[in-house]
Amino acid sequence: MTAGSVVNDVPRGGAPSALDALLTTPARRASLLHVAELPPREGERALWPDWAPSRLVEAYRASGVSAPWRHQVEAAQAVHDGAHTVLATSTGSGKSLAAWLPALTAVLAAPAPTGSVASIRRRASVLYLSPTKALAADQASALHALLAAGGLDRDVRVTTCDGDTPPNERDWARAHADVVLSNPDFLHFTLLPGHERWSRFLRGLTHVVLDECHAYRGVLGAHVALVLRRLLRIAAHLGATPVVVAASATAGEPGETLARLIGVRAEDVVAVTRSTAPQGRRHVALWEPPPVDAPDGEDWALEAPGGTPANDGYPASPGWASSPGSPSDAAWARGGDPSDRTTDDAPPGPHPVDARSSPREPTRSGEPTPSSAPTPSGAPQDVVRRSALRETTDLLADLVLADRRTLAFVRSRAGVESVATETARTLARRTGGGLDALSALAADDVVDPVPTLEAGGSVAVAAYRGGYLPEERRVLERALREGRLGALATTNALELGIDVSGLDAVLMAGWPGTRVSFWQQTGRAGRAGADGVAVLVAGANPLDTYLVHHPEAIFDEAVEATTFDPCNPYVLAPHLCAAAAELPLTASDVDLFGLSDDALLVELGQRGLLRRRPGGWYWNFARPESPSRLTDLRGGGAPGVAVVETATGTVLGTVDGGRSDAVVHPGAVYVHQGRTYVVDELTEDAALVHAEVAAHRTAAHAAHHATLLDVRSRAVWGPVTWAYGPVEVTSQVQSYDVRRPPSMAVIGTVPLEMPVRTLPTTGVWWSCPTDVLTAETGIAPGEVPGALHAAEHAAIGVLPLLATCDRWDIGGVSTALHPDTGAPTVIVHDGYPGGAGFAERGFRAAQRWIEATYEAVASCGCHRGCPRCVFSPKCGNGNHPLDKGAALRVLAFLRAVAPSS
Repeated sequence: MTAGSVVNDVPRGGAPSALDALLTTPARRASLLHVAELPPREGERALWPDWAPSRLVEAYRASGVSAPWRHQVEAAQAVHDGAHTVLATSTGSGKSLAAWLPALTAVLAAPAPTGSVASIRRRASVLYLSPTKALAADQASALHALLAAGGLDRDVRVTTCDGDTPPNERDWARAHADVVLSNPDFLHFTLLPGHERWSRFLRGLTHVVLDECHAYRGVLGAHVALVLRRLLRIAAHLGATPVVVAASATAGEPGETLARLIGVRAEDVVAVTRSTAPQGRRHVALWEPPPVDAPDGEDWALEAPGGTPANDGYPASPGWASSPGSPSDAAWARGGDPSDRTTDDAPPGPHPVDARSSPREPTRSGEPTPSSAPTPSGAPQDVVRRSALRETTDLLADLVLADRRTLAFVRSRAGVESVATETARTLARRTGGGLDALSALAADDVVDPVPTLEAGGSVAVAAYRGGYLPEERRVLERALREGRLGALATTNALELGIDVSGLDAVLMAGWPGTRVSFWQQTGRAGRAGADGVAVLVAGANPLDTYLVHHPEAIFDEAVEATTFDPCNPYVLAPHLCAAAAELPLTASDVDLFGLSDDALLVELGQRGLLRRRPGGWYWNFARPESPSRLTDLRGGGAPGVAVVETATGTVLGTVDGGRSDAVVHPGAVYVHQGRTYVVDELTEDAALVHAEVAAHRTAAHAAHHATLLDVRSRAVWGPVTWAYGPVEVTSQVQSYDVRRPPSMAVIGTVPLEMPVRTLPTTGVWWSCPTDVLTAETGIAPGEVPGALHAAEHAAIGVLPLLATCDRWDIGGVSTALHPDTGAPTVIVHDGYPGGAGFAERGFRAAQRWIEATYEAVASCGCHRGCPRCVFSPKCGNGNHPLDKGAALRVLAFLRAVAPSS
């Protein structure tokens, strides 16, 4: 990265025009805090391997690939030599070729089918797995085009097979396909339970292509690891020894990650991590929304009301009816006296106040932070700042009008709908309907863009998120590939490697959660060697504040390692049941599944799930349930809920079962491509809605309690005790707010009584006797609840710096007197059944965690607290009580008693 000069707050030295399009006013230029320039890089070619079939090489050449990049050949050679291989390089570096070149070589080298059973059985096959259906569809399109270019489409039979695939097409795949593109969910629910029907395909399996493997972190990573081990176990039983080739974003320890996923030693994996592909110049900007005259509540939720954090790409949301960490469906409200127990997981009050310093000049990488940066003392007068959603909407409209193709990444499904709809309205007002996509759009109307795109037309802006019907997603994906979309507001579903060329810019409405995701999203700008611009728009939380004022935490830090624990018993147990139903579990399977002994198998036998026989452990087929239905890879919870328009019977989309209580409860407003529907009834499998032009939005609240069950690890910092162990969390949606957009001010509250949900998980907590805490910090006993609550909010916001998670993966509780500790206590817990390792990482890195939390709060120039330091967008108590000053004293006390490094 190179430093550049700054003149009148506008970067010089070749700043791309896409960034110029945003810097049109003094206020805009003041919002640009920092610009990092990633210099262009020349590519380094290599010769095609001599083992690659000439017909396949010619197919690549006909597709525009005259010669491979050196890193592609290095990885392809390792795969061809029989080594499990991971290619972890930057976005747009051509990772697919490294996998398909050796895999298709194996298929083409196999004997052509003659019609005999023997020839069919010995034909090679390849299984491709991706975390999203969109990515699999994109790869299928590219693969068909490659084969057609070389006249190989009759020699290699390719198909997709997932939950959307009709039965007759699945039958064809089982009988004839050489390459099947799918996802881990299909393996878990369909292919592996019915592996006898797939024996032809599995017996010939030579390669498993695992795309975007960095996506498999936390609980989802543990699930996928176990599914892959089950797959390799069955393949081995049928005599196949497939090589696993994985593609990953630039991530920490990619070789170790693949080894954990497939259950082999790290030394048995080859990791290729240096990209030799060309890269255009890229500018990455850190952007702080400007001050406004009145509170702007929409950013309370990078989740718009009624929304939940979107993990459409990865990781999955927690699988229970009130998923922890979302502002509306993980609304951990407190139990007990509201004055002394607070929680950090439900929607806030209507008016977040952001007190920040006046705008400062942008800096470049390598420059010191100006002295005008916010400090705890001598801070300028408090100001209110614009929300990230509103700022992103205006920036996106500017880029569309400047003819810059753009992706806007938004943290929630509801936020995606909001940004797309408001951008369309903004464009209609500015152009008077002049844009083709908006010719029929009045300023207050909403037009569904999908029919226009389906007919082959062009659209200025649209929304893309999970929950859409498959056919809608395919239309949007195809239009994006073909350049018929000027801009797309999307969840992280499009963070992954769909091949989209010609993008000029990327907007990120809030920190995406990890540096891995940040660089993945950034890499979507300027793909295929072109220049690009990426802009991180700071959201209203302490982590975003910390990062835009500490660019070194982004640009000078290594990307995170992918963390997951396949031995998590809550995850492992149902997979053992599924594996036993596929093939009896024997002593040789103990190591494969990470078991130290057979204790868990014995427990499952005692529960009547498994039966022990001389030949091993068998699934109890007398049970009514299917073992694969004991868990869901995307969180281990309730099945999806269809959203059905009652009048027509039309299925509008789906909502995760774990979110349904809060997203589609009776009275909730459901938004789909800008159109609004109101929920009349929620059943176990469907939400019945009617179309209504709703001028309001809804946001649910829930009551919550956390019980500390045991202590697995403990650390003593003088009078402060830190602990890590199992925690049981209960939650119940009890009401919802009615909010008026765009300010999202609360105009009413409606009571609800939804079912009580229980989450067994893990947490980290610290406690300190009241008399010691008050004496050492100088705060009064009455200030303790507000101090702990504010410190808890800030700690949850900062934990993603240390653990591979974001604040929506975790929940928290603070109380002036917890019954299990008998003292003031702050608890931060994982939002997944059995835990996901995030709280444990917080415990292991407690000193760094507290230090970073203190700095995040202290660097914010507000007087009483704001969304960028101690206010939380998911607080169950409406951000009350909060005491920033007292929280700083508590955090300073924790720093002081921490053991020396």
